[in-house]
Amino acid sequence: MTELTNQPKSSEFEREPVPQSKLKGWRSFLGMYAGEHAAGTEFMIGPLFLTAGVSAFDLIVGLLLGNLLAVLSWRYLTAEIAIKRRLTLYYQLEQISGKKLVVIYNLANGLLFCFLAGAMVTVSATAVGIPFDMPMPRLTDNLPNGPLWIVVVILLGAMISVIAAKGYNTVSKAANWMSPVIVIGFIAAGIVALGQLEVHSWADFWNIWGEGTDPFPGQLKYTFWHVLMWSWLCNAAMHIGMSDLSVFRFAKSATSGWTTAAGMYVGHYVAWISACLLYAVYLKSPEAIQFLADGEAPPVAPGPLAYNALGAFGIIVVILAGWTTANPTIYRAGLAFQAIMPRLSTFWVTIIAGSVATIAGVFPGVAMKLLGFVALYGFILSPIGAVIVFDHFFKNKVDGRTGSEFNMAVFIAWVVSFVLFYWMSVQFDIFLSFLTIPAWLLCGVLYLVIAKNRKS
Repeated sequence: MTELTNQPKSSEFEREPVPQSKLKGWRSFLGMYAGEHAAGTEFMIGPLFLTAGVSAFDLIVGLLLGNLLAVLSWRYLTAEIAIKRRLTLYYQLEQISGKKLVVIYNLANGLLFCFLAGAMVTVSATAVGIPFDMPMPRLTDNLPNGPLWIVVVILLGAMISVIAAKGYNTVSKAANWMSPVIVIGFIAAGIVALGQLEVHSWADFWNIWGEGTDPFPGQLKYTFWHVLMWSWLCNAAMHIGMSDLSVFRFAKSATSGWTTAAGMYVGHYVAWISACLLYAVYLKSPEAIQFLADGEAPPVAPGPLAYNALGAFGIIVVILAGWTTANPTIYRAGLAFQAIMPRLSTFWVTIIAGSVATIAGVFPGVAMKLLGFVALYGFILSPIGAVIVFDHFFKNKVDGRTGSEFNMAVFIAWVVSFVLFYWMSVQFDIFLSFLTIPAWLLCGVLYLVIAKNRKS
């Protein structure tokens, strides 16, 4: 008898281990991580560090060490677990916590990734709008500033969503093609900006930030520890939060985890600093000086910043940069939604994710507040990754899997760790990234303790 099904067979292996024949070498991941992390977020984050008043030491040394901690997290946690089980985060979590509980997590995960992808659509739109003399969003803007902005964002979002919906192979190929152009663009922009800033020595370079300044109006002051912890944990959802299990399950070995260094040091180091230099050039302009004289923060619009340095090539770089971040982010969001709606194909749930991201991109507020948003989404999502980590390394001592559709041990551990430390952040005005690791550890420990007591 032939088995009939309305569910199309997918090549993404959402609910089964990736077979040996589909594994990929380190080069596949190198291009993806270099492209994703030398990308649209960098054009926003670099300038935002200047608005936070960082000093030269805080920025240069803080980023060096924070990015190293991120690489180590990917290599020795995410990649190690990924090659052992070769399952997506969402399916592993379903096996541990049950279908009903994982729906809550997947919904939060998918939506937060959609908002992040939407911010990157915003970044690309600032470049597309230059030839049309489109008004750019300001640092305090939350709503779209005109119909042209809305049209540009919708067209960009549609194109990005279709590529993401084609699956991991297409996302990887797009990143490999675009990332060299973007990296060259960031380096070229940094060199041009150094010339515009009349930097002729290391001392001149250091003095761009010097001992730091007061933060811009409405911005938080960043110290060395803010930079280190934020740069380590800005991708917490992906490494200690285990989201990139969905990516590294395709790796032949855990050593592919080292390829994240391409993203961290080309993107989160060179590209952030290059983008920071572009904004430093803008801050010397009469327009920016007038904003500051009026007590307002000058706008951060990546398109015009890159255009000022590289002309038309700068426009292309910003468009591609936003694209290569939004692409894998929408792909991840699609996998999260697919776990909620398994009867839909990965293609269509990714189109849904892309549509949500496009709507979010219409509103520039997320992009303009990217430092705070990224810290928040890592804080919300990363503790649940501790459940997978602790379950993996301590399974022989405590098996917390109940076989039920709602694992109360996971739920209590996640809610208590999240609520407790978020309350502390608000009550005592503590920088959220300082509390991400404590929340992660508490969630893992509580999961083991509650699971052990329920078994005894």
